[in-house]
Amino acid sequence: MAGREFGSKTGSGFVSKEHEAIDRRERLRRLALETIDVSRDPYFMKNHLGQYECRLCLTLHKNEGNYLAHTQGKRHQQNMAKRAAMEAAEKEAAPAPQRRVAIRKTVKIGRPGYRVTKEYDQSDSTKALLFQIEYPEISDGERPRHRFMSAIEQKKEPTDWRYQYLLFAAEPYETICFKIPNMEVDNSKKDVQMFRHWDQDGKVYSLQIPFRNSEHNLAIPAPPHAM
Repeated sequence: MAGREFGSKTGSGFVSKEHEAIDRRERLRRLALETIDVSRDPYFMKNHLGQYECRLCLTLHKNEGNYLAHTQGKRHQQNMAKRAAMEAAEKEAAPAPQRRVAIRKTVKIGRPGYRVTKEYDQSDSTKALLFQIEYPEISDGERPRHRFMSAIEQKKEPTDWRYQYLLFAAEPYETICFKIPNMEVDNSKKDVQMFRHWDQDGKVYSLQIPFRNSEHNLAIPAPPHAM
């Protein structure tokens, strides 16, 4: 009665929340149609049924307008924020690009001089080899290096498990290699252990290798060859 007294018509009333939501979506749809180009949207896709899909939210839409209205909605915006945060975290966790180290190109001046001594301790039958490699023209700041190589690792000769290889290297000399018996190095004694020494004044690199007692005969290695 009160409504009729003030000139209102039968059936009129306040706009419901449902109608407000519909009006809001319609306004967003029209705004999106005017401002957004769906062809540049990475999440927009049209399937074989003619429907429009949002690959981010995995939703289906009847037309472009409906899809564009969806992109302005809360669900799509939240998923966009989550995706951006995930990509930022992955970017921070990605390893830094490795620097390429320039390979030094040194003109080799030939093989170094060397001396190999076979040592034997009669008290306990300990056998050892002493290598002394001469590097009189070694580069400034360079220090000789050595390493062992297994028979299967080297590619110069047929594999023979009875032997291993000992390499010495220092710039600008060629790397040289000695073929020695494949015997276990003995570091159990305090007074006789494998040791290396670089005589910077005499330019001689010394390496002593003691071996455990074995039935194998410890022979002087053959002259070295370049690697």
